[in-house]
Amino acid sequence: MMSSKNQPTLPDQRQAVLSQRRNLKMAESAHAYVRGSTVKFYEWLEQSGGKVPDGPPVWICGDCHVGNLGPVANAKGNIDIQIRDVDQTVVGNPAHDLIRLGLSLATAARGSDLPGVTTALMLEQMIEGYMMTLDGDLGGETLRKKPSVVRVGMRQAIGRTWKHLAKDRIKDIRPTIPLGKRFWPLTDDERAAVEDLFAKDKVRRLVTALHSRDDDGRIELLDAAYWVKGCSSLGRLRVAVLLGVGEGHYDEGGLSLIDIKEAVQAAAPRATKNGMPRDNAERVVTGAQNLSPYLGDRMRPARLLDRAVFLRELLPQDIKLDFDHLTREEATRAAFFLAAVVGKAHARQMDEATRKSWRNELARNRTKSLDAPSWLWSSIVDLIVGHEAAYLEHCRRYAERPDA
Repeated sequence: MMSSKNQPTLPDQRQAVLSQRRNLKMAESAHAYVRGSTVKFYEWLEQSGGKVPDGPPVWICGDCHVGNLGPVANAKGNIDIQIRDVDQTVVGNPAHDLIRLGLSLATAARGSDLPGVTTALMLEQMIEGYMMTLDGDLGGETLRKKPSVVRVGMRQAIGRTWKHLAKDRIKDIRPTIPLGKRFWPLTDDERAAVEDLFAKDKVRRLVTALHSRDDDGRIELLDAAYWVKGCSSLGRLRVAVLLGVGEGHYDEGGLSLIDIKEAVQAAAPRATKNGMPRDNAERVVTGAQNLSPYLGDRMRPARLLDRAVFLRELLPQDIKLDFDHLTREEATRAAFFLAAVVGKAHARQMDEATRKSWRNELARNRTKSLDAPSWLWSSIVDLIVGHEAAYLEHCRRYAERPDA
C-alpha cells in the first residue's frame, strides 16, 4: 500500500509546499538567494546607478550565474563547457549576462571567505576572458586552458554513465521513478497528457536522436512523475519521464530520461526589435540553439495541458560545477574561464564588425585602480548591497520559521 507521503498531490495543493521549499532553499546561503532571485536582480539593476551600455542585441542567457554553466553533452556524446540552463533566454543586452555572472562570482567568493580585493581581481579577469572571445578565433586557446574546478567537473562528466544517472534519479536502475521528496505522483489527467505527447513524431525523434537509435524503434513510457527540482522555477509544471527505447530496456542506451519543463515569460529585458518567437517554449529552444548548441540540439518545444513546455533528454554528463569552496587563485581563474564561455556564446552570434565595436565599448570607462569597466563594478557593488539586505530579510522571515 502506498504511504501517505506518496499519495497524489493535486496541482492546486502543490503550490504551498513548493513555495515553502523554494523559500527555504533560498535561505541556505547568500549565493543560493542570488541564484533564486532573477526577477529581483533585474528590478534592482534598473534602479541601480550603474550606467550599463547597450550592447549588440544577441541571444543572452538571462540568468547567467555560475550554477548555470557547466559540462554539457551533445547527441553524439561529445562534452563541452557551455550554458546549461536557458529558461530566461531572450534577445537582449549581453552586458546583463556579464553583470549577473559577476554578481554570482562575487557572492561565491564571499561564501568562500575570500578577501574583498578578490572580487575586484575576479571582475578584471572576467572582463579579460570575455573580451578575448571577441577576437577572431572566439577564444579558442583561452577555452582550452581550464581551471582546476572545471577540469574536475569535466573528468566527472566524462566518467559518468547511465548507471550514475540512474543512481541519482532512478530506483535501483530499474524502470521506475522512486516517489517521495523529489518525485510526486501525477494525476490521471497529467499522465494521459504525457502519454499523448510521446505519441507525436517530433517528440519521438528527440528520443531517437541520441546514440544512433532507430527512428522507427519501439518507445515505451515506463514511468512518469512530477519533478520537484530547481529553485526559482519551483511551482512551474515539471515532469520526469522514463522511457524504454528499442528492445533492450536495461542496458545503456535502452533507457531514456526526459525532463519536461514549463516555459514562462522571461524576466530579462529584451531588445526592442528582437525577432523572438512569441511562444515561450519556442523562445527557450531557439535561445539554446544559439547559445549552447550541445544543449539546444537535445531540446524540443511542445504543449502539455495547454501550457508551453520544452523537452530535454537528460544525459549523465550534465552536471553542475562545484564553486562552494574556492581559493583566491581558483576564483580568479574560474572567473576568466566562465566569462570566456559566456563570451563565446555571445560572440558566435556577431559578425566581425559587431564584435570589434562591442570589444571597444568594453575597453572604455576604466579607472587607475580597476582594469574593468566602471559600470560593471558599480552595478555589481550596488547589487551585492541590495541582495545582502534582501537575503537577511528573507532569512528572518523563512529560515528560522519554516512554517511562515
